[in-house]
Amino acid sequence: MMMMQSPHAPCLSTVCPTINTVPETHQHHPLSLHILKGPSPPTPTSLFLFSPFFAVNFNGHRSVTPELFSSLAATFSSCQVAWRFSCQTGRAELLWVLPAFGRCSFGVGSTSDPYVKFKLEGKTIYKSKIVYKNLNPKWTESFSFPLQDREQVVDVRVYDKDLTTDDFMGSIHLCLSLSRTSEMVLSLEDPNSLEDDMGVIVMDTCLTFRDATIKKRVNKAQTQRSAEATKNSQLWSGVFGITLVEGQDMPENVQGDIYVRYRLGEQKYKSKNLCVQANPQWRERFDFNKYEDCLEPLQVEVFAKRGRKSEESWGMFEVDLSRLPVATQQLYTHVLDEDKGRLVFLATLNPCCGVSINELNKAPLEQPDERDQILEKYSLKNSHKCLREVGFLQVKVVSATDLTSTDLNGKSDPFCVLELGNSRLQTHTIYKTLSPEWEKVFTFPIKDIHDVLELTVFGEDGDKAPDFLGRVAIPLLTVQNGQQVTRGLKKANWEGPAKGTISLVMEVHYNPVRAGIRTFKPKEEKFLEDNPKFAKKVLAQNIYRVRKITMAVLHTLQYIKSCFQWESTQQSIIAFLIFIVTVWAWELFMLPLFLLLLIGWNYFQITTERISSNQDLVSVSYTESGKKGLMDKIHMVQEIVITVQSILDEIACIGERVKNTFNWSVPFLSCLACLVLFVATATLYYIPLRYIILIWGVNKFTKKLRSPYAIDNNEILDFLKRVPSDVQKVRNHNNSYYLRTPTFT
Repeated sequence: MMMMQSPHAPCLSTVCPTINTVPETHQHHPLSLHILKGPSPPTPTSLFLFSPFFAVNFNGHRSVTPELFSSLAATFSSCQVAWRFSCQTGRAELLWVLPAFGRCSFGVGSTSDPYVKFKLEGKTIYKSKIVYKNLNPKWTESFSFPLQDREQVVDVRVYDKDLTTDDFMGSIHLCLSLSRTSEMVLSLEDPNSLEDDMGVIVMDTCLTFRDATIKKRVNKAQTQRSAEATKNSQLWSGVFGITLVEGQDMPENVQGDIYVRYRLGEQKYKSKNLCVQANPQWRERFDFNKYEDCLEPLQVEVFAKRGRKSEESWGMFEVDLSRLPVATQQLYTHVLDEDKGRLVFLATLNPCCGVSINELNKAPLEQPDERDQILEKYSLKNSHKCLREVGFLQVKVVSATDLTSTDLNGKSDPFCVLELGNSRLQTHTIYKTLSPEWEKVFTFPIKDIHDVLELTVFGEDGDKAPDFLGRVAIPLLTVQNGQQVTRGLKKANWEGPAKGTISLVMEVHYNPVRAGIRTFKPKEEKFLEDNPKFAKKVLAQNIYRVRKITMAVLHTLQYIKSCFQWESTQQSIIAFLIFIVTVWAWELFMLPLFLLLLIGWNYFQITTERISSNQDLVSVSYTESGKKGLMDKIHMVQEIVITVQSILDEIACIGERVKNTFNWSVPFLSCLACLVLFVATATLYYIPLRYIILIWGVNKFTKKLRSPYAIDNNEILDFLKRVPSDVQKVRNHNNSYYLRTPTFT
């Protein structure tokens, strides 16, 4: 073997495979684009740290000889050219290296979360990872993709990751022909931007000849490797458990709330808001999946919030979790910015198994040995082991039919996303079809048997966000093992059916003891989502739901009142006797017994089909009758706002009146309250509670008989209505009666 290499070229054997020469009969020019890992060549600055190589392989040359390579080397003297030739096999390969290391610069005085998309003919062929808070990102990734023509242009686009819509930061067109120069220092361009300098991205490319006789086999292997890499990037092997404990020595003379944000790759959490104090106690737990290809540190940032839009960062730090030992709890105490105190939290790495993506013929539960192991793991006799692992879910995503078309050609490029809690897997994309057949098997570990599996079908749309095609939700407790089901898709807001169906086969195996224990532990929080926005329709729906519950309570109170009013003599007599017997024989254990009997009675009613468990469901689609004009909608919003305003006013008035009773806002009423409380204390001390309730009940039942025209009232509410609320006190602040009232806080 004869070898000749440029001083700065990487080792050829680690970059390109040995390629056969091209027969004379081949007339087409199929190409392949590779980003392959290799050693980093020398670079002029320390910023150039990224070293993938672009390898473009094409066919069409009649023969490849050392003379041809020498000619190419002379033609491209500015390139780094490495070649080798075997006299025994007649094989040759050409390596064209362009020192490109993915250095990008975006703006001055700010930070970005950049990532890169490679597009070919409008389709995304690769998307890099996101580098957070960096204007000079470094990537260490590789991918390959077949090209149909050596003259094709690859569109390289850079974006800034955002919570809602990713910001476009510039693009370049990469022409992969032999006329390219060696070192590609490419300036990003954006015709819609006012900035002249959008930053640069520097790349190394490699051009090689490839024999068309092995093209099909090589491209198939590359496609399989790419699909395998995509699949592996979704799988996680462990779970980082982060327990936010407390803050220490934080400022006290600050008004507002304090909260903590966590980020690990694409996974983000936000803690609950606490009032600013010296030692806020959160006591919250968050779980982050540990992906093998994600080496990013955990980012922790503390915020103080004053008002809706005023936020101040009290400090941000990073924690390297890659060296965290398995199943060992570690305590972290990090100092925040100056005079902002410290943050204390715990971190634990727990191993996780049961996550996989396979073909239909390799379903884990259809392999006898694997099935026996899973059933044994979640059997009752092993209930005391691994309490966190509640069960095992297997989902066969077979196909979808009659989906909505999103492309101009009347087709779509659908893929399906499966979400169970915060766990997420997805199928590959099938292009140009409305009835995709994915035929994939997904498995999830179950952490909570009450979780709901959500399947969402999207249509890939190149650079833009994928088009929503439909979704379906399936509670785990409703799964019928082994049966293929076809579910109709629903709209994004669950308001009604969407076009299309999806076919699934599901199996759930879980340990009921672990599931029961998990039920009484805190429910896992969802990843950080966008802030909710005001929606008139949602507000009206929520008011309707509250009103329905309120009406049910009022109907119950009305029924009790009718017994007191003797509207039905038979009903009142029965209620009176039940009241007397219950109060006289009442014991504390009767309360859970009564609830148990009530649940049992409802179960009997449902099993005999006298009632339905879904009879009180509120339709998610709270629709308005008919189309309404602008003024009608405005009046509707006003009516809703007035209703909410009145309810809030009543609740606030009751709370303020109770407070003002204890604050001696009206001395006469406070003295009267003292007298009543003194009498109540003495009565309860000398007279058993059972007798007091009996006397109260007999009085209520006989009041209508004794005084048929008596007006019903509630003495406590009547008393509170005499106490002024804070609004009334401000309105009457000139009255000396209020001014001389002592206040106790």
